[in-house]
Amino acid sequence: MSTTLQEPTLPDLVLCWRLERLIAAGYPRHSALALSEQKDVDLHLAVRLLETGCPVETALRILL
Repeated sequence: MSTTLQEPTLPDLVLCWRLERLIAAGYPRHSALALSEQKDVDLHLAVRLLETGCPVETALRILL
């Protein structure tokens, strides 16, 4: 029995990219995952909040 790998879909690639950007910005992995799955969360705002010194907990309350 052979196993075939499927190409990732565009939505999967976007989700992974968002997750990577949020982790790089400083969000813990579990928080970054929650944010990346929410299509209505502005990624640039999420990153900017941490860049300007907003604590993660406060940023999550603002974004979610």
